[in-house]
Amino acid sequence: MSYEYVIDAYAWIEYFRGSKPGEEAKHYIEEENSATPTIVIAELSRKLLKEVGRGVETIEGRRTKLEFIGTITEIIDLSRDIAELSGEIDIERKDKVRNWGLADSIILATARKSNAKVVTGDKHFADLKNEVIMIK
Repeated sequence: MSYEYVIDAYAWIEYFRGSKPGEEAKHYIEEENSATPTIVIAELSRKLLKEVGRGVETIEGRRTKLEFIGTITEIIDLSRDIAELSGEIDIERKDKVRNWGLADSIILATARKSNAKVVTGDKHFADLKNEVIMIK
């Protein structure tokens, strides 16, 4: 398990949209040693299903996108070590960042376990300059 970048749901959403932040994320997704935590797959699955319900995505398109993630990045399961570190991070970050979520803690713990950087545009991570690559 060795990766340099952890791709957050924000980066994946923008990548799939083809937006300017998505163009920034593209390099890390397609050309670097990147990983995607399973919690991000869950977040994207939910988001894409909502888009299916609104008529802006198809079931097949959703399936294709979710499968693509596993073909281009390493999928990182929630291990016991990552789970324990996530709990510690969650306590630390909730005191500093309003609306910090457990999913954010899992993503950050996944990155810290491999000394990787999180690729995101999520403002919850903005103060973590040495641990995050902010796309905008």
